[in-house]
Amino acid sequence: MRFHQVKELVDWAAGYHRRLAEQYAALAGGEVGERVQMALEYLAEHERKMEQELTEYRQDGSDHRAVLEAWFDDPADFPHPPVLERLPECIDCSNVQTVLSTALTAHRTLQDLYDHRAEHAAGSDEREFFVALSRGHEGEVRRIARDMQRLEDY
Repeated sequence: MRFHQVKELVDWAAGYHRRLAEQYAALAGGEVGERVQMALEYLAEHERKMEQELTEYRQDGSDHRAVLEAWFDDPADFPHPPVLERLPECIDCSNVQTVLSTALTAHRTLQDLYDHRAEHAAGSDEREFFVALSRGHEGEVRRIARDMQRLEDY
């Protein structure tokens, strides 16, 4: 389908964060080392937080209601989701760095999706919305990398 509302993409992204959280939590409960388990638990909690933040955009009275209701034409049908959907299936839990690598790839690819939508936005409000989401993900990438490095140094 070519035509979508912004809220569909936000819902998809929130669901993606939820699926990642579930995957990280399941992996943390498996046969992994203590540091890897701590890293996976941290990432699961982080993904739940990201899901909640996106879900809050949909609440009544949100300042973003008009943007969420906006329609956009995307002949590529969201170009990044197929890449993102494959990432949780191949999380390597051999060490903290491999877990971190997958987490950072997921966040950067999602950030690329937001950048793509900002570049193709029909109006300034929509552009600002996606730029803000992209910048938020940029900050999250830095935070994850910093926190995981602390875990690795521990």
